[in-house]
Amino acid sequence: MFKRLPGDEARNLVTTTPDTAVVFRPAVLKTPALVTLIIYAWRFLAALVRTLWRHPVASAVPVTLGALYAWHGWPLTASVLGIVVLALLAWGFLARDCFARLVGWRLLAWWRLMAIYRRHWQAVMDVSGLARRINGRAYMPRLVKVQCDGWADRITVRMLDGQAVKDWTDRTDNLTQGFGGVSCRIALIKGGRLLLTFPRSDPLASPIPDEPSVGPVEIGKQEDGQPLRLKVHGTHVLIAGATGAGKGSFLWDTIRGLLPAMQAGLAEIWALDPKLMELSFGN
Repeated sequence: MFKRLPGDEARNLVTTTPDTAVVFRPAVLKTPALVTLIIYAWRFLAALVRTLWRHPVASAVPVTLGALYAWHGWPLTASVLGIVVLALLAWGFLARDCFARLVGWRLLAWWRLMAIYRRHWQAVMDVSGLARRINGRAYMPRLVKVQCDGWADRITVRMLDGQAVKDWTDRTDNLTQGFGGVSCRIALIKGGRLLLTFPRSDPLASPIPDEPSVGPVEIGKQEDGQPLRLKVHGTHVLIAGATGAGKGSFLWDTIRGLLPAMQAGLAEIWALDPKLMELSFGN
């Protein structure tokens, strides 16, 4: 038997089975419609200001086109838009590297931010366990920005308070599969911020060009596709390391980089190998 409840609490009683705990209906506060509209309007204005602040160029384009259409009609608007598009295409063909650095990679970063990362961010965070729900409230790591280049996507993330880098490195497979990448690398930028790197291609698959040079010799490629050069002309190079560390690879990479210069008659290689271990294979 239940004790008599004081006041009007009996009407809020939901469970009356003796072998279960007494459960009460939660109190519901009815918010006036005007307050709800004010809250949504404030959120819309805050999002609009944040968008204008973070993406000034992307926001200025539709505003400018809309102003031209309102003041001068669609013929002038279409003409201006066509001239701008043709100018960008000409810039891309004539100065591809400059166009990619200033415009191309930024457009790609914006597209991948909207189409991939922001679209799947909440689902990936929830499934991988990087988001937290405490007392019915969801806490989500914040996606700060996305940067792209010819090799990879670089995402800056703000971790939740109390999270560790290990919480993210243990879930690299989840992040890779969740965002459709081939691999994921995590590095700490500063306290509370991480850099997630998602490679899009393998620049090491393309061969090193055979260009005769005695200046800095290209002995390999870095993981982002940039050449790795070693200065051998007019200087001395000391390679040190433990047994099996890969010292011989630097020697053979340097020799390979000098082969075009040798064929052009610009360089000669003299080698001393008393132990007949490192360079004897080249005889």
